[in-house]
Amino acid sequence: MEQNHEQQIPGLPEPFHMIAIQGGIFDMGGESWDNKSSLPVHPVEVDYFWMGRHPVTQALWTAVMGAGSNPSHFKGTDRPVETVSWDVIDQEFLPRLNEFTKKNRPPGTAYRLPTEAEWEYAARGGVHWEKESYPYSGSTVLDEVGWYRENSHGETKPVGLKLPNRLGLYDMSGNVLEWCADWYDSNYYQQCKDENKAVKNPKGPEKGTYRVNRGGSWIFSALHCRSAARRNDTPDDRNGDVGFRLVLFSLPV
Repeated sequence: MEQNHEQQIPGLPEPFHMIAIQGGIFDMGGESWDNKSSLPVHPVEVDYFWMGRHPVTQALWTAVMGAGSNPSHFKGTDRPVETVSWDVIDQEFLPRLNEFTKKNRPPGTAYRLPTEAEWEYAARGGVHWEKESYPYSGSTVLDEVGWYRENSHGETKPVGLKLPNRLGLYDMSGNVLEWCADWYDSNYYQQCKDENKAVKNPKGPEKGTYRVNRGGSWIFSALHCRSAARRNDTPDDRNGDVGFRLVLFSLPV
C-alpha cells in the first residue's frame, strides 16, 4: 500500500499528516461503559486506508472553511475543532477539502469520516490489535495517552501532547469525541455477529436518527474513553466535546 501521506492546502502553515493503516481482521467490541451496545464481540475485516495522525485542528478547519468560521468553544489553532455538527462536516467541510486537494492527494482517493469499524481498528493498533489489547488507544493507563475528566482541567488540549498508539495516532482516547460516518443502532453488533463470519467493511445501518461518535472526551470518565465505547448524537448536534478525524480512502473503481 501507499506510504504515509502529507497533505498541504492553502492557508495552512504546515501539512497535515495521514497515517497508512494496513487492512486486516479484528474482533470488534468489548468492555465499555455501555456493554449493551458494545457487545457482542464480533469479527470484522477492513481494507487499508489512511487516517489523520491527529483530530482535525482549528487551524485546518479555518484553512478549509475560511476566516471567522471557527465554531470551537475552546479556542486554539492546535486544539481540535469542536462544537461542529456531523451535517456541516459532511455537507460543507469534506466537499471543500476534497476540492482543495484534488490535484495533490494520492490518485483515486478522497477524504471522508471513518466508519466505526475503521475507527476502532485503528484505535486498537490495526494489525497489532491482538498483541496489544489495551483498553485505551495505546496503553492500559489513560493518563499516558489521553485527556479526560481527571487531567483535562475542564477543557480540550492541543493535539499530540500525549503518547501515540502503535500506529502513530494521537488523541484517540479522550480530548474530543470523534464523529464517525455510521448511523447508530444498539443492535447492530448483534446483526453482524449473526452473520457467522467476518463482516467486511461494515458501514452501519442504512438509516437512523443518531450518528456514531467514538473515543471519549475531556469531560468523560476513564471508562467512557475505552476503545470499545460507543456514543451517539443527532447529526445536527454541536457539542464542545465532539470533533472529528479524517480518513483518506480509495474510491471504487
